[in-house]
Amino acid sequence: MSSRKQRLDVGPSSSSSAPSTESTKPRKRRFDDISETDYFNNANKSKDFNNMSQANPTINKFTNQNYSHQYFELFKKRRQLPVWEYKEAFMATLDKNQVTVLVGETGSGKTTQIPQWCVDFALAIPVTGGQKRRGVACTQPRRVAAMSVAQRVANEMDVVLGQEVGYSIRFEDCSSQKTLLKYMTDGMLLREAMSDPLLENYSCVLLDEAHERTLATDILMGLLKEVAKQRSDLKIIVMSATLDAGKFQDYFDKAPLLTIPGRTFPVEIFYTPEPERDYLEAAIRTTVQIHMSEEQEGDILLFLTGQEEIEDACKRLQREVEGLGPDAGELKCIPLYSTLPPNLQQRIFDAAPPNKPNGAIGRKVVISTNIAETSLTIDGVVFVIDPGFSKQKVYNPRIRVESLLVTPISKASAQQRAGRAGRTRPGKCFRLYTEKAYKSEMHENTYPEILRSNLGSVVLQLKKLGIDDLVHFDFMDPPAPETLMRALELLNYVAAIDDEGDLTELGSMMAEFPLDPQLAKMVIASCDYSCSNEILSLTAMLSVPQCFVRPNDVRKQADEAKARFAHIDGDHLTMLNVYHAFKQNHEDNHWCYENFTNYRSLKSADNVRTQLGRIMDRFNLKRTSTEFTSPDYYINIRKALVSGFFMQVAHLEKTGHYLTIKDNQIVQLHPSTVLDHKPEWVLYNEFVLTTKNYIRTVTDIKPEWLLSIAPQYYELPSLPDGEARRQLQRIYQRMENKRNGQPTTQR
Repeated sequence: MSSRKQRLDVGPSSSSSAPSTESTKPRKRRFDDISETDYFNNANKSKDFNNMSQANPTINKFTNQNYSHQYFELFKKRRQLPVWEYKEAFMATLDKNQVTVLVGETGSGKTTQIPQWCVDFALAIPVTGGQKRRGVACTQPRRVAAMSVAQRVANEMDVVLGQEVGYSIRFEDCSSQKTLLKYMTDGMLLREAMSDPLLENYSCVLLDEAHERTLATDILMGLLKEVAKQRSDLKIIVMSATLDAGKFQDYFDKAPLLTIPGRTFPVEIFYTPEPERDYLEAAIRTTVQIHMSEEQEGDILLFLTGQEEIEDACKRLQREVEGLGPDAGELKCIPLYSTLPPNLQQRIFDAAPPNKPNGAIGRKVVISTNIAETSLTIDGVVFVIDPGFSKQKVYNPRIRVESLLVTPISKASAQQRAGRAGRTRPGKCFRLYTEKAYKSEMHENTYPEILRSNLGSVVLQLKKLGIDDLVHFDFMDPPAPETLMRALELLNYVAAIDDEGDLTELGSMMAEFPLDPQLAKMVIASCDYSCSNEILSLTAMLSVPQCFVRPNDVRKQADEAKARFAHIDGDHLTMLNVYHAFKQNHEDNHWCYENFTNYRSLKSADNVRTQLGRIMDRFNLKRTSTEFTSPDYYINIRKALVSGFFMQVAHLEKTGHYLTIKDNQIVQLHPSTVLDHKPEWVLYNEFVLTTKNYIRTVTDIKPEWLLSIAPQYYELPSLPDGEARRQLQRIYQRMENKRNGQPTTQR
């Protein structure tokens, strides 16, 4: 995409001079003039791996049924995709090489078509001696993309989703014995490798959106490089939407490169003259401006950073548009983020509202996280609004804190976002930042996730895969030694690895849970505290988006509703109360609305709990509960929490602020906590970096539990000098005296 840059004033009376643009002509469509019958007949005469090349082109070889009318309609669209011109070249490259690097711009059709061609390639391989036919795996960095693309491809292949085409994401497997093509998150393929180290179930593995350099994709690349040495028949296709393919080629020993241009139209780019103080406010203002003042039809794509922000923007936009009066065109707001259920994700493909009789244009505005940058293509988008931010994981190994921070995007991301406007016709991109910021302040590319993440889970998975020599593992970008050391230290403290760095029996079991090591440890240890049922529910609640809803206009009522569930000991037990109430009220949507809780989050937690329960059953981990009337009911749950999260504890100092143990970080309780007092010792689920250091989701605990449950971490000489250490020393002395039958003196 090439373009001239313009400035944009997003103030109330903005205007700009007409910009000049350079354009990229749309490519000629090679198949446009061929009828279906001619195409099928030609396909039969050539060596064509597509599912058309069979004796009877009207019968679906997967179902042995006649193809539906929808199939033929979709097929016409498929053969107009830019990728179709490169089919023969791709099949020839696939045939001759073990690894292929493919660059295809977003919208070229690579994600939907190439895996289907790989299925045809796999089906052409003879199966001998009762072997199971191997399938095709295509990884996606995001769950939304895995689900959405799988549905689209199932429609294109005229099969039922979950049969020949399926998907697999964390806590949800929509596939079967018949599945030949499975779309999955990169993390799920990594999980599969634990039980199938040579990926024997697959003849082709495609790593899509490799340019995003997620943690799991980077690990998978290293893993596949090793597997390829032992399986010469495995085909690996690395697909990227950006042109930094040289690095992938070098990594895979000079693998061949296939480049597929997209079909892009010119995009005018506008900048703000001054930096925006409030990008959300500016984004809403710009959306309304475009809707009201742009004379050409076309939908709007607005990029925001997360679910809460997106839902807030949808509500605010609806209010703004309602205030414009009956003569204004209808504006339909559609949110898009990773935890949205599949039926709501599909709304992004809905048609825009019709124009009004007075000529006012009806539009849809899709408000999305960066998933719409490259993972999904939304036709009809003509206007893109880019505030220039996304949420990224940032990890500081010195203080062991990983946080999701709103950070500026890279130039590569900005270019991808702008390109979404030129998919079907000339478009406009409104960047809510200055041209100077774009040119001199933004990084060229997004920093690989492996360089900014806590590697505890990754190291545990690598150990489970039998990769012990982490120093010499072939990372594309090796993480800092300090980050690896912190990960090993964490795993050693939670007893997942021994002092030699070898995986323990407990660690092997922990690796089977799709959870962070601390959560996995807590689930397993809860059996010792007779509260595994409750910890299962709590872990599920911690694994889904926030269950409390707090709309701006009814905050007081929402806070009162939350207070009804509040437990005196803190947020974890409050979450448990909510889950129990949800189940007692028969999972009723209306009950959730009345109580300001998120129905989707609670249903999702229920599903997660079921999945985790199955893993527990596999290991014969007993589901137990302490009698509810027992004084130990909540104490046992809190002790089980400590067994996993003893490294995340803070102590209230005499000065009135909290200090984290060992790292001595000054922190405050997050304003969302239900605690109406400041307990002396608290355990926290996460450390939130904003304007202040907050600890969120906290529970009141007893210091003696730390010494009895995690003595290896709370060795007194290793703790920094201070109030916390002195108090633990006194408690330790009392415990020793009691053990030796000596009288203790209270202080």
